Amino acid sequence: VHLVESGGGLVQPGGSLRLSCAVSGLTMDYYSIGWFRQAPGKEREGVACLSLGDGDTRYSESAKGRFTISRVNGENAVDLQMNSLKPEDTAVYYCVVSSYVTAQAMCVLATGDHWGQGTQVTVSS
Repeated sequence: VHLVESGGGLVQPGGSLRLSCAVSGLTMDYYSIGWFRQAPGKEREGVACLSLGDGDTRYSESAKGRFTISRVNGENAVDLQMNSLKPEDTAVYYCVVSSYVTAQAMCVLATGDHWGQGTQVTVSS
């Protein structure tokens, strides 16, 4: 299983970024996929998760209303659209896949079976 993230970078407060995760080596329909983040000195956080079987989603309180996780039509790929970014969103963002778990459980527990290498998001003026 191979996960490759892209789309991170530096953005000003209030700006937007779109992260992408390309997945290979498994049939995504039977998994949940999520975006976790880790900032220095902070606990890992499940930001947004998607159950690929039923389309259920779960967002952290900090992400609600600003972030959207979605599957790219017809592809083994998932995007995370991040709007109204704040300095506290600065972190390394990881794409994670997990089997036999709901989107809610995956994001609450912030654990998974397969991880990408991570992409840095920095929100600063």
